[in-house]
Amino acid sequence: MTTNDTSGRLDEAFERLHAYGPEFRGWLSNHAPMVAESLAAHGQAGAVHRWLDLYSDRLEEFPSRVEPVTDANWREALGDPRRAADWVDHFTRAVADRPWRAVLAEWWPRLLPGLYAAATHPVIRVGHAVRALEGQENEPRRTELAHALGYWAARHLPVAGIRALPGAPSAALSRDAVPPVEAAVGGYLTRLAAVRDLPVWADDVTDPDTARAGLAELVRAATHRYATHGHGDETMLVHAATAPNAVLRTLHVLPRELWAPSLHAAWTASAAITAMYAPDEPADYAPPAALTAEEVVERALAHGDEHVIKFTDTALDIGDEQALAAALRAVELSEPLAG
Repeated sequence: MTTNDTSGRLDEAFERLHAYGPEFRGWLSNHAPMVAESLAAHGQAGAVHRWLDLYSDRLEEFPSRVEPVTDANWREALGDPRRAADWVDHFTRAVADRPWRAVLAEWWPRLLPGLYAAATHPVIRVGHAVRALEGQENEPRRTELAHALGYWAARHLPVAGIRALPGAPSAALSRDAVPPVEAAVGGYLTRLAAVRDLPVWADDVTDPDTARAGLAELVRAATHRYATHGHGDETMLVHAATAPNAVLRTLHVLPRELWAPSLHAAWTASAAITAMYAPDEPADYAPPAALTAEEVVERALAHGDEHVIKFTDTALDIGDEQALAAALRAVELSEPLAG
């Protein structure tokens, strides 16, 4: 049911949003570009500006510049959130001077170790930007990719020291084997620092096509699992599915030698989120009567929460009954966007 946005509303939304920064209230992610792209991709471009009006109190002005990022100093600027504007400028110049696929291929392996950045929102924003560009290449969409990559570079966050536990043959069973963190309290960074052990899965995969199939399996397993485990944290556990799906959406525009490393990074980040927010027990969830994909989109839009809309977008990529039921579960668990 995915359709290309031909009305120009998505491009108008991107132009409107590029006056604002990637975060608000100091560290919360600006979801507006991702939601706008999700709505446009599913035939709801007419609702984009109405949704943005509801979300507008969470938009903050574009941050101040510090010093230009250059080929000589980018390493020291990597992971410095004060340099967000500098990084956006850097990537804006890059995608103006070179094909955007070439820029992405150059920077993907540099940024991939920091997939955990800002609760995985930057890579998710990149995935939405890539899908928009594949629908149509123009300046607003290239600029959106620059903003997404700049956000990722500014919040780049590698994680080391996680010990490997035995995994299982499937992504679903390996996720079941993820041990919860011992002290499941505090914010994202506090919990991430408490992740000590994660099961390995697909760590021996080197073939690009096998890696792509593994990513699809990972996204499906994480989406299905939300129906019974999303109550652990209805917002944060969304990212266990949407982050690897962003990687999957981007994979085919990257060199094939990057596909297997992308699978491994996506699994580790998704498993870490599972460990950080796992509920004590799964819910005995009985899904409502089956709805069509169009009906699920309409329910998500009526609810309005940004994570619900983006999770529904991922569920629609899978498209099976379990995935759509998980999207409805997100609607049920989350607070609606106040209008």
